[in-house]
Amino acid sequence: MGWVGWALVGVGVLVASWVLMILLARRLPPGLARDLATVLPACVTTARRLRKDPLVPRRVKLAVAFAGLWVLSPIDLIPEFLPVIGPLDDIVVVALALRYAAKRIPPERLLAAWPAERRILERLAPAVATLTEVEHV
Repeated sequence: MGWVGWALVGVGVLVASWVLMILLARRLPPGLARDLATVLPACVTTARRLRKDPLVPRRVKLAVAFAGLWVLSPIDLIPEFLPVIGPLDDIVVVALALRYAAKRIPPERLLAAWPAERRILERLAPAVATLTEVEHV
C-alpha cells in the first residue's frame, strides 16, 4: 500500500473516531465519559462560532482556531487510539485556548458560543463560572 492508501486509511480512522465521539456524546448516560465525549466536538463548534463573531478580537480568534486545528489534526503528542488518555493533549490545548479567550472577551460571549452544558465550560474556563444566570440571559 502506497502513501496515498495510508493517508486514506488515516482519514478514515479520523472520521470514524469523530463519528463515534459524537454518537457517544449523545447516547452515554450523564457522567464523566459523556462529558469527555462532548468536550472536543463542543470546542470545535465554539471555535467556529467565535471565529464568525465580529466582536471577538483577532488574537482570540487565532488562539481558538489554533486549538480547533490541533483537535482536528491527525498528528498528536499522545496518539488518539490510546483509551482515556488519547484525547488528553487535545483537551489541554483547548482548555488553554478557552481560558485565554475568557480573559480577553466578555465571558457571556464565550458562553453564548458554547453548545454543550455550561458546567463543562466552567471547568475548562473558570471565568465563565462567575456569571450569574441573569447576566447570561
